[in-house]
Amino acid sequence: MSAAAWHAAAAVLIVVLCSRLAAARVQPSHGGALATNRRDNVPAGACALTAVPFGYPCEEHKVTTDDGYILSLQRIPRGRRAVGSGLGQPVLLQHGVLVDGMTWLISSPEESLAYILADRGFDVWIANTRGTRWSSRHVSLDSSSREYWDWSWDDLVVKDMPNMVDYVSTHTAQKPHFVGHSMGTLVALASLSEGRLVDKLKSAALLTPVAYLAHMTTPIGILLAKAFVGEIISVLGVAEFNPISSAVTKLIRDLCRHPGTKCYDLVRDFTGNNYCLNNSAVDVFLQYEPQPTSTKTMIHLAQTFRDGVVSKYDYVWPNVNMEKYGQPDPPSYNMSNIPPTFPLFLSYGGRDELADPADVGLLLRDLMAHDRSRITVQYLQEFAHLDFVLGTCAKDRVYNDVISFFNRFN
Repeated sequence: MSAAAWHAAAAVLIVVLCSRLAAARVQPSHGGALATNRRDNVPAGACALTAVPFGYPCEEHKVTTDDGYILSLQRIPRGRRAVGSGLGQPVLLQHGVLVDGMTWLISSPEESLAYILADRGFDVWIANTRGTRWSSRHVSLDSSSREYWDWSWDDLVVKDMPNMVDYVSTHTAQKPHFVGHSMGTLVALASLSEGRLVDKLKSAALLTPVAYLAHMTTPIGILLAKAFVGEIISVLGVAEFNPISSAVTKLIRDLCRHPGTKCYDLVRDFTGNNYCLNNSAVDVFLQYEPQPTSTKTMIHLAQTFRDGVVSKYDYVWPNVNMEKYGQPDPPSYNMSNIPPTFPLFLSYGGRDELADPADVGLLLRDLMAHDRSRITVQYLQEFAHLDFVLGTCAKDRVYNDVISFFNRFN
């Protein structure tokens, strides 16, 4: 294998997030078509696949970003046993990279944060980032084009998140609370640091907060970050990073043959030794995930690891950065700019190999001036990355505390 192809293969490994990438799953929609329910071959959305069978009211919403991406939002306005039509305090849930909003919906009503919030009286909204299964449409671009995928997570900060927050606020006449996981926390932190959402959200709960990545300990993630350089786009020939494409899966197989590479339990090898994540939860997860993202986003995350700072996308060439930013190096996101009175809840785990405690410590250092009455920090020594969204014990260990935090600022 050539050096360039080896780098590409190493980079691709991150997208698996699990040991059975080829397992049965609901296929992502492209070209604007809705995904199909495999059981009866009829069009289905996230509501029909998950919430409705559990007995929850669920609505499908669309919001168009300023740059033309058509994003999907699911809304669970009340719990299964709610009496009356009154709506509670809205909460917006934001997923991480290479997954979509289904991660908040696929566990049981006793374990999924979305259902737990709805049953506790909240009006729950679930975001789906551009390029994922339910958000693959654009007003003028086809999702098979390179132009469609020409974005990084900077664009989620500037476009997706503000547009979704505005949509929820408009439809509820209230400021929502926010819950993010993994890259969903990064987008929120970057937005808050630039003052974009400070006056539009009531508070933010950040599960496995990702800002700095320099201390990431997962060998797979480190291999990715070192390999994911600018030429990856030309090596793969596409700007879309699709984990289930034939080219990607072939490269993964090639990489797994390399001596010393572990491919038998990539959930553990990539995210850490999860404490209360059982096999059945992983099996359900694999029916719906992973999801595509842009190759540019993957490069941007690798830059965050390699450079040790949180900054906008680096185009490498100083003249290109000058054209984009008016300076030769990309501007940094200064987390200490988050207003000290904005309510924050941060929860992280001691076994997390992606959001490493040392990197969370750097973020907390940036937040040292935060009003102590407005920030709650929860450290769970035994938790790893996926425990916070799929763990069977997350309700008792995390979600109840999140709800108590929200209730303080309603």
